[in-house]
Amino acid sequence: MNILTQKVNMSLSPSPASPDSPTEEEALLLAQSCKKVILEKKGISPIILDLRKISSFVDFFVICTATSEPHLKALTFGLEQKIREELNLHPLHIEGSPKSHWVIIDYGPVLVHVFMEEERAFYELEKLWGDAPVL
Repeated sequence: MNILTQKVNMSLSPSPASPDSPTEEEALLLAQSCKKVILEKKGISPIILDLRKISSFVDFFVICTATSEPHLKALTFGLEQKIREELNLHPLHIEGSPKSHWVIIDYGPVLVHVFMEEERAFYELEKLWGDAPVL
């Protein structure tokens, strides 16, 4: 277990001061871990949008592109599995499927969007949330 894993594991555990919500730093560490896994799984153009100052429902979007339906399935499965193994976190919800060409993995303060190329270009989340800094 590396330092990042220890820090995220400890920090995302409920604490007496904030029983349900991780700190912004903890959410950032989770978003960075998701991006790292996406890169390991050959996801295309992963980015992290920092929504902390412009959204009341989420701190970060992690957005990436898959090259095919099997790749999208492998990315989402691999991401969920690796985050569970390394950080002991389970998604609150998963929406979409490889057939829909867009899957959202909800980790609370972090939403991971895995798109096929055409859907990513159509929905343009980076443009929609254009005020958000890209990390």
